[in-house]
Amino acid sequence: MRSLLAASALVLGACQSVTPTPSEYFPVAEWRHEDGRDQPYLLAPGDTVSIVFNSVPELNRDIKIAPDGSLTLPYVGTVQASARTPAEIQAELVQAYAGELRYPDVDVIPMEFDSQKIFVGGEVQAPGMLDLPGQIDPLQAVIMAGGFTPGAQPTQVALMRRMPGGEVMTAVIDIRAGLNDPRLADFTPLRRFDVVYVPRSAIAEENLFMEQWFRSALPIDFSLYYDLAGDFRGR
Repeated sequence: MRSLLAASALVLGACQSVTPTPSEYFPVAEWRHEDGRDQPYLLAPGDTVSIVFNSVPELNRDIKIAPDGSLTLPYVGTVQASARTPAEIQAELVQAYAGELRYPDVDVIPMEFDSQKIFVGGEVQAPGMLDLPGQIDPLQAVIMAGGFTPGAQPTQVALMRRMPGGEVMTAVIDIRAGLNDPRLADFTPLRRFDVVYVPRSAIAEENLFMEQWFRSALPIDFSLYYDLAGDFRGR
């Protein structure tokens, strides 16, 4: 029995060891509450942008970003717009139209924004899809989802984000450290469609394992019991 419990604890402990995946697009540790700076808005499928050609106004148009994150424009074809800022798209269009227009003076202006949703799951009181009200971080998202459950592991909260090109990146955030000392907080502002997942703690995993193991190992139907008078009752 002891060897079985020790082995299960090692397995559960190993499952809790997660390493963040680095990415130049996903700078988790670079953002702090006290810096006071807002992160630039990244466009997403469903958003509408106005493309303004200051030297050739007949090319002006309002375009909705396609489900694959692209914009289709005359002469240059498809341009990737999802998970990019308007300034980044503008710079690419100026370069792309340099061979087509004598004065490639182009502006990219966001006009309409699609739904703003995030997903919060795992060990929170009310998991599910939530509206993104503005510039919030994973802790605020957990609070919106009702807070942590007693079995939560707040030191290894996973933040998953789909990057340009469709790749999914994951960062692991120690929310408890940020609660104890804001200077240690590695909270990053959430983006549309981010997934915040709170794992179960190792102790909670072991308790669940032991409860399920004993229920399956012992020849007792826990839905039935006897009272002190010997009467048979259902539970």
